[in-house]
Amino acid sequence: MSIRAAFFDLGGVLLRTEDRGPRTLLAHNLGMTYEQIDRAVFQNESCLKASMGLITESLHWQNVAASLGLGQKQVEALQTGFFAGDRLDSDLLALMRNLHQHLKIGLISNAWSGMRGWISEQNLADLFDDITLSAEIGLVKPDARIYQHAMACLQVSPQESIFVDDTLKNVEAAQALGMHGIHFTDPELAKSEIRKFVGT
Repeated sequence: MSIRAAFFDLGGVLLRTEDRGPRTLLAHNLGMTYEQIDRAVFQNESCLKASMGLITESLHWQNVAASLGLGQKQVEALQTGFFAGDRLDSDLLALMRNLHQHLKIGLISNAWSGMRGWISEQNLADLFDDITLSAEIGLVKPDARIYQHAMACLQVSPQESIFVDDTLKNVEAAQALGMHGIHFTDPELAKSEIRKFVGT
């Protein structure tokens, strides 16, 4: 069965922290390590609630700031500093635009409430035939239902679908459904694997 759709994760795949300097500096100024501030933002109950749409992204950042002993006036600076080293992968986006001439392109992301607006601000919305965001449907990867939702939106079967993610358990969950999984560990390797699947 030929490939009809390619689904991508966003954070860690299309958008990556290429410059660790700003986040490292932010952590240092707070008396923390890079790993500690990363956990403070991503590995807690507030993050899970934001990812499931139970609280807004804004409230999550307020929770993070409070957990770090920061006042509400410092929330914006915290958020800006945390993501200052993140970069979009222009080469991967170019490949996706080329693929979009022949395939349906979908996004499956564990993301907070502000993500759809950010995608529009970055002029990326036209790249996707469907955008599945966890905060909007109340499901997070690796829950099988989030992949099933995304495939239903594009009317494709698992065997007709590629899924690219930097988190192995998310890839394995997609593969368990019959999707063709690509574990993103290196940009060039991932692009090569995508091309092999679609025959370009």
